[in-house]
Amino acid sequence: MRTLRSLLVGILIMSFGVLQAAPLDRSAVDEFIAHMVTAHAFEHDFLTRVFDDAQRSERILELMTRPAEKVKPWWQYRTIFISDKRIRDGVKFWNVNHDALNRASKKFGVAPEVIVAIIGVETAYGRIVGVHRVIDALATLAFHYPGDKPRRAKFFRDQLEQYLLFTREDKFDPLRLKGSYAGAMGMPQFMPESIRKLAIDFDGDGARDIWTNIDDVIGSVANYLNHHGWQRSGPVTSRAEIGEADPGVFLTSSIKPEFALSDFLATGIRPVDQNVESSERAALFEMEGEGGYEYWVGYTNFYVISRYNPRVKYALAVAQLSEAILNSRNASKN
Repeated sequence: MRTLRSLLVGILIMSFGVLQAAPLDRSAVDEFIAHMVTAHAFEHDFLTRVFDDAQRSERILELMTRPAEKVKPWWQYRTIFISDKRIRDGVKFWNVNHDALNRASKKFGVAPEVIVAIIGVETAYGRIVGVHRVIDALATLAFHYPGDKPRRAKFFRDQLEQYLLFTREDKFDPLRLKGSYAGAMGMPQFMPESIRKLAIDFDGDGARDIWTNIDDVIGSVANYLNHHGWQRSGPVTSRAEIGEADPGVFLTSSIKPEFALSDFLATGIRPVDQNVESSERAALFEMEGEGGYEYWVGYTNFYVISRYNPRVKYALAVAQLSEAILNSRNASKN
């Protein structure tokens, strides 16, 4: 009986492994390798060995189809990131790294609390950086992206190309790095293209390290936001009072601030935070709160945060966590 049970367990384990990992589309891989050899002078045999080791992951495909931003209502999504612990840890991170944060804020114009909140939401200040091999994540999504979405598949092929260039330039083994199921890496969870273009050596030691060098992480996040148009001392977001107005007139699928705040004010929609110029560009969002719908105004800096992750829930979580960290830190000083 024990032998039969052991045999069945072994079969289940092997079956689970088959479900979790499978070969990549060989023709697509060969075409990609040919491109990398021609465009970037990679050695064909080297890339063949890399992709012979890489595997398609069904788990990654499952996660890609069910991100928390899609499946959880705002009030549940919020509790993942706006917690007492994450606020306390954010204050501690700020206090320990205040010199680098002040220097980054002065150079790039990004508020320290926003830098801290990005790192807090992305990896809980470096505690959760991802367990998936980046080569598996990017290859899976490049060659087997779920659904008929060629633009998304192309995005991940481009990121796979950038990843191989990055690992060659910075002398990493492409089979060893781990990250998120989407291929994001390090404490700030940069995609490969962002690492190549926007990760910086902020402490002047001659290397850019977004895995263990906190100064480089802080500088790189600030550089990223600045690159995407952060407005120094600009507003981010505010809860909105709707009154008798019809919010549907302003609700769009775009996170970009396509209206002037004066357009909202003319209909009776008012941000709770009134200290914003009426000419400020703004967008209106309807969020599912625990007790009913909430309305939020997002400004240009809110849109810049969404360049990190193009979901309203994500940007709002960063904005609210940053405010909570700032308030908690200020209160602890008094």
